[in-house]
Amino acid sequence: MKIIGPDPESIYPLNDYKKLVFLKNFIKSGNIIVGDYTYFDDRRHGPENFEEYNVLYNYDFSKVRLIIGKFCAIAAETRFIMTGDHKLDAISTYPFPIFGHGWESAFSVHDLPVKGDIVVGNDVWFGYDSLIKNGVTIGNGSIIAARAVVVKDIPAYSIVAGNPAKVVKMRFDDNTINRLQKIAWWDWNIEKINLNLKLICNLDIDRLEEASLER
Repeated sequence: MKIIGPDPESIYPLNDYKKLVFLKNFIKSGNIIVGDYTYFDDRRHGPENFEEYNVLYNYDFSKVRLIIGKFCAIAAETRFIMTGDHKLDAISTYPFPIFGHGWESAFSVHDLPVKGDIVVGNDVWFGYDSLIKNGVTIGNGSIIAARAVVVKDIPAYSIVAGNPAKVVKMRFDDNTINRLQKIAWWDWNIEKINLNLKLICNLDIDRLEEASLER
C-alpha cells in the first residue's frame, strides 16, 4: 500500500472523531501561526474553541505571537498565556489603565510586562493541562509533561515536568541531538517523510541521516 498520509488541509483527520483537529485550520488570529500536521485534541470545549479557551490574554496591545511548528501533539487543557502579567515595579499591581475612565493616566498599557513571543519547535508533545508562559521558546522534539508550568526556555529533545517545569531527562545525548537538529526531518517534503516513515518512527539515526542526504 502506498503511504500518502492525511491531507494537512483536512479539518478532522480521524474518521468519525471530531474532537481532534489539525489545528492550523481553526486559527483566525493573525498573531497565531501553526504548522502542518500539528493536532489538538479536546473533548471538553471542542478544538474549534482553541483560541478562546487555550490562548489566554491575547490582547491587541501586546503584539505577542504564538508560533507552533509542525507535527506537534497538543493535549486537552494545554494553555498558552500570551500576556496578563502585572506591574511589579510599583506599590500596586492593579492594572488601572485597562479600565479607562481616566485611569489610563496612571501609566501606559504598553508598560505592562510582556516577555515576548511563545515559540514552539517541531515534533513537540504537550501533556494534559500543561501551561506555557509568554517569552518562552520550546525546542524541537521536546516533551512537556502533564500539568507542567513552563516559565523559561526548554532545550531541544528534553523532557520537562513540574511547577516551574525543569528538565528531568534528555531524550538523547548531545551528539545525537545535534544530528537530529541538522536532519530536521519535519522540513522534508511529505513524499520524503512518507518514504522514510519507519526510520522516523525508529531509533536508527545513522540510516535516517543517510536518508536526509538523499534527494
